[in-house]
Amino acid sequence: MTNRLAQETSPYLQQHADNPVDWYPWGEEALRLAREQNKPILLSIGYSACHWCHVMAHESFEDAEVAAVMNEHFINIKVDREERPDLDQIYQTAHYMLTQRNGGWPLTLFLTPDQTPFVGGTYFPKQARHNLPGFISLMQQVVNIYSTRQQDIAAQNASLLQAFDTTLPSAQGQVSFSTAPMVAACGDLQKSFDSVYGGFGKAPKFPHPTDMEFLLRHAARNSDTSAQHMALHTLRKMAEGGIYDQLGGGFCRYSVDDHWAIPHFEKMLYDNGPLLTLYTDACVLTDETLFKRTVHGIADWVIREMQAPQGGYYSSLDADSEHEEGKFYVWTPQQVSSLLSVEEYAIAAPYYGLDQPPNFERKHWNLVVSQPLDSIASALDMPLIQAEQLLASAQQKLLAARASRIRPGRDEKILVSWNALMIKGMAHAGRILNQPDWIASAQQAVDFIHSKMWQNGRLLATAKDDKVHLNAYLDDYAFLLDALLELLQAEFRLSDLEFARELADTLLAQFEDQQSGGFYFTSHDHEQLIHRPKPGHDNAMPSGNGIAAFALQRLGYLLGEVNYLDAAERTLKLYYPALARHPGGFSSLLMTLQEHLLPPQIIILRSPSGLSEDWRHQLYQHYAPDKFILTLEGEIDGLPAALAKPLLPHISAWICQGTQCSPPVNNIGELLELCFNNQQLDL
Repeated sequence: MTNRLAQETSPYLQQHADNPVDWYPWGEEALRLAREQNKPILLSIGYSACHWCHVMAHESFEDAEVAAVMNEHFINIKVDREERPDLDQIYQTAHYMLTQRNGGWPLTLFLTPDQTPFVGGTYFPKQARHNLPGFISLMQQVVNIYSTRQQDIAAQNASLLQAFDTTLPSAQGQVSFSTAPMVAACGDLQKSFDSVYGGFGKAPKFPHPTDMEFLLRHAARNSDTSAQHMALHTLRKMAEGGIYDQLGGGFCRYSVDDHWAIPHFEKMLYDNGPLLTLYTDACVLTDETLFKRTVHGIADWVIREMQAPQGGYYSSLDADSEHEEGKFYVWTPQQVSSLLSVEEYAIAAPYYGLDQPPNFERKHWNLVVSQPLDSIASALDMPLIQAEQLLASAQQKLLAARASRIRPGRDEKILVSWNALMIKGMAHAGRILNQPDWIASAQQAVDFIHSKMWQNGRLLATAKDDKVHLNAYLDDYAFLLDALLELLQAEFRLSDLEFARELADTLLAQFEDQQSGGFYFTSHDHEQLIHRPKPGHDNAMPSGNGIAAFALQRLGYLLGEVNYLDAAERTLKLYYPALARHPGGFSSLLMTLQEHLLPPQIIILRSPSGLSEDWRHQLYQHYAPDKFILTLEGEIDGLPAALAKPLLPHISAWICQGTQCSPPVNNIGELLELCFNNQQLDL
């Protein structure tokens, strides 16, 4: 018999629908019952691609003995952190405050009926082991604490709620912006940079795409070769490592080792969107085959495996298949040699490290680039082109064989914020590398969101099958606005510009703190929770405040709309004292600060239909993060005044920066000089 979770959109919640636990989704029914029965809430937060979530579910939530204790003593609430990032942010912070330890998933908290946590942890086994208490024993202790120590709980809860207030940034009066935080942030990243294997800090190693985007932008503006090296070296090492799916494309969540060889095998949409953007920029900066191959690998994987027929992008692929992490991805030399010709194996074995000891659980090989292909070809006295052909045919055979294996589970819910990150990546890569199919993929995802998830002037956060629900969050609006600005550069559609303005206006109306500046994570009419975060730090994804300010500022410059520029400036003023003290982790806000101090160039190409392609191609040969290039071809009705340039018989360009625009430029050579050779603009 299924429980209440069977009707949810979240595959993670649906995975628990057959548990003997009397689960509730987060909502008024469960919260009301807790108040009426004066029972503590057992809150369990996880997500479908989470390995330890599956372990705890199997050990405890599928177990009748554990379920009996849960059902007798608690109101049990299961939350998908991907659908409810507001709850996840709040309760991860609370866990840290209670335990002084970092959280994670599964997150297991015990709450009073007013939603305030008083005991917490992450994974618990059914039986005590590894210095962790058994889950039944823990629950019995919690029941005892709740029944005998109400005064202590009340005092602790009051302190916790006070502590939440101290996490919000506060306005500091007059602020004078400078470039100092950018320089300091580069210095901080340099200190943690792994000069051998790339990346920042020790294992486990995460990609940190927002930090690398900041480094590339800072390098371009300041001729900082060190900043550029940190980013490009990391991108090379990641693309050659096992964190990248060498056969199917796309990146896994993180590496468990320093050298990117063995990942945690889950693949998340939100990692691959920003990485697609980054690797595209690396292509332009270096023209290296490795980077171009990686871009194609990500984009092809997303279109092949992660795009729904209706247009939106799915969320993730599990780490596990057949109850084993990584089983879908790893090989033995015997498996590989049985599929390939002798000539193919002679290339593939040294290239992928199959002639080395096993690198995964002492018996399997996760594919990494172990040797450069030109070195292998030279050792075999073989032309490089022949080695490339043999490797390509080997890859095709291995990928085809892998396709017959039992696949990891796919989380098919469609989240606006994660889709937006991939829309931006697809649009950027499609524009720069001239791949119309990728641009079309991004447009299909936008059109799905616009038609299905934008209702009555508001976004809904999540969709699956025919159900769309949950108030959208700051990240949904901010990331989608940013993605639309990128998509407008790939192919101008007036409907996308109008959608962008609606999103921007809703951000200001529903999320901005008009007194202190900055944006709350939840809207003004969101359900009341124990805390209302205003996140400024980047984490696995960029900060909602950073991207909201960045995108509003760009839209303000594009359209000459002062209210968007003012909101971005208020956000920068709120966070600037924190940036100045500790700039690490604020890369998205630092990129906003860069463009506040020196506004981007808005380049408007106006031409009859079909005449702009050569100009666009030449402009895209340059890494130009400080340029916003908009192409307007043919007659377009309804353009805003700032974009309504005259349509002439030939192509012309207008360059605008800040509040001023140049006279039209009618020669591509002159335009390139003005844009890229530091020739003074006649504004």
